[in-house]
Parts: sequence; structure tokens; C-alpha cells
Amino acid sequence: MSSIRSRAWRDGVEVAVDFPLADLDAWLGREDVLVWLDILAPSPEDLAVLRDELGMDELAVEDAVEPMERPKATRHATHSFLTCYSTTIETGTRNARLITGRVSAFLLKDGLITVRPDDTVDMDAILRRWQEDGLLHSGVAALVHGLLDHLVDGHFEAIGKMDDELEDLEDLLFEPSGKTSILQQRVFAMRKALVELRRVVLPMREVVTSVMRFRSESDRPLATDLDGNFNDLYDHVIRAAEWTESLRDMVSSIFETQLSLQDARLNEVMKKLAGWGAIIAVPTAITGWFGQNLPYPGFSAVSGLIQSSVLIVFGSVGLFAVFRKFDWI
Repeated sequence: MSSIRSRAWRDGVEVAVDFPLADLDAWLGREDVLVWLDILAPSPEDLAVLRDELGMDELAVEDAVEPMERPKATRHATHSFLTCYSTTIETGTRNARLITGRVSAFLLKDGLITVRPDDTVDMDAILRRWQEDGLLHSGVAALVHGLLDHLVDGHFEAIGKMDDELEDLEDLLFEPSGKTSILQQRVFAMRKALVELRRVVLPMREVVTSVMRFRSESDRPLATDLDGNFNDLYDHVIRAAEWTESLRDMVSSIFETQLSLQDARLNEVMKKLAGWGAIIAVPTAITGWFGQNLPYPGFSAVSGLIQSSVLIVFGSVGLFAVFRKFDWI
């Protein structure tokens, strides 16, 4: 079932809580009032209200509930629309897993309407940020900035956990007793999570840039006192994107290093097998020679036994010393 939450502020002071969707239009028409309304798991009736009664663009309403939408920001006749994702890395299991939450938002002149398919995105944390920042007097710009800033902070947290996970993989990579299959599974899971993370982090540059452009091109420009905040937000988005690039290089490096180490370990095994095979060949050759059914010095005598034993010992020990010196065994 759908769930609706709402707030209304006048000059940064809360004046209404949890009013229904049917009253949204009335609150949006009041002077100096900032409105936020959140729809969780919207029903077809809720979408019809957004489309028909509030005049939201039909394509934007469809994109708000359409699965697998990429992060984006678009401009329409009466509003702007954006879709973003929250990110969380689950590292409690053997393999890292990325959990994403989606939130779509309709940006109006005096209000913000958010639509979520589920409760993965923590709107309580975003609401606390709005109230604690003390920027609500700046209007919709404060709501948009708080929303995007919270999501970008989540991106940083997810990237940081992934960076820590990669460091653990690096330590595991050089453990002599490390299991190759476990390491390969973790590296593959990390590469998969990183690909999913890049899909939601990289487009945020375009989203923030578009929102900043919409602010300046609007018939009623959003508050300019938040220009520094949005510039700082854009800087964070760039840093997050660059960090994911470095993580991709690190994952590729770990994968290539693992293959190189496997080849090196195989070469070490082959060297040891070749060395021991040469040592074993010494007694085999000597006993084969003395086992001929032909007379030779010491044939059928104790001296022949002593001679063959001495050759076996000296030959084997000598080869062992040579191979040991060159680190073959």
C-alpha cells in the first residue's frame, strides 16, 4: 500500500505535518510556504493525481515508477524532474553486495514531491538534514541540495567500504595459504558491485550540473545564497566519480596480479618437480646400471653394493645441494 508523508514550512518554521495529497495543491498556492510531499510505493490513483490534477508531465510520471531508470534530470514546462539512487555496501557476507535505493523528485517553484518504490532510501535522515541545516528559508533549493547531498554522502560511504574491501583482498592475494577459488569469487563480486556502483555514481555529475543550470534558467530562479553549497556538492560528485575510476583500476590490478601469481606459483611447482625428478633419476640410473646381467667390477660382491650405494648418496646429495643453491627446491 502507498504511504504519504508531507511537511510545510513558512520562513523555515514547520506549519503543517502529514497533510493528504488532495491538499497539496492548496498548500502550494500559499505565499512564502515551502512544501514537501513524499509518496512511498505510489498507487495508480496517486499517479493520476500527479498527472491530471497537479499537471505533472506524463512522461515524468511514468519515469518515476519505471524500473531500471538511469540517474537523470530533465526540464518540463511547469517543473523539473530528477531520478537518483542511494547506495549501501553489504560486507557482512563473504562477497560484497551493493544495495541501491531509488528516489524520484518533482521540483516545483514552491515545493518538492518525492516518489519512492520502496523504503530503501532513508527519508527520515534526509528530513533531519533539512531541519538541522537551517537552510529552509532558501526555498526549494535547500530541499534539493539536502536530498542530493545525502545521496552523494552515501555514495562516498559505499565507495569507502569498497576501498577497504579491496585492501583486504590485497592482503589475501599474497597469503601463501590463500584459497584461489575464494579470492576469485570475492574479486568477481567486487567487480560486479563496482560496475553497479559506477552506473549510479557517474551520471550524478550530469544530474547536479542540470539542477544548477535549471536554477539559473528558471523564470523564478532558486535562491542564489546556496551557490556555494551546490558548487561544493558538484565537487563531491566529481571526487566520487574519480574515486570509482581508481577503484576500477585497483580491481583490474588485483585480477591481473592474481593471474601473474598463479603463473609464478605454477612455475615454482614445476621447478620443484623437475628438481626432485632429477634427484630421483640418480638412484634409478645407478641401480639400473648395476642391475645388468653382465660381469663388472664388484659383480656379485659386497664391494659392488658399497660402490653403488656411495654413487647414489653422493649423486643425490650433490644434485640436492645444487638445486637448493639456485632455489629450485
